[in-house]
Amino acid sequence: MRIKFQADWDLDGRVLRGLRRIAPEIDMRTASNAGLEGIEDPEVLRVAAASSRILVSQDRSTMPGHSRRFVAGSESPGVILVRAAVPIGVVIEELLLIWAASEPEEWKNRLAWIPL
Repeated sequence: MRIKFQADWDLDGRVLRGLRRIAPEIDMRTASNAGLEGIEDPEVLRVAAASSRILVSQDRSTMPGHSRRFVAGSESPGVILVRAAVPIGVVIEELLLIWAASEPEEWKNRLAWIPL
């Protein structure tokens, strides 16, 4: 099974467009397609988990805490947070590497940061 990603509402759209251009086979669902705009972090995590998608977010302030609380009571496919000031190209390359070189099970209940 391949990794599937869920973009949080705050993820820079250039990341989505770049991934689609470079590797259209990657399954990256947009926040809009998942109905995530305007909902709270715990619900975002629930939506991502319900569809077995690793959440990719730039919410460095509240998402780490919500993610830790979520995995205390539920299983998460994982969360990847983008550090401040990371170039878009680096984010795209690292998501592509994660997708190509790992399995979904390796990310369960993990919180990881880009750059790795």
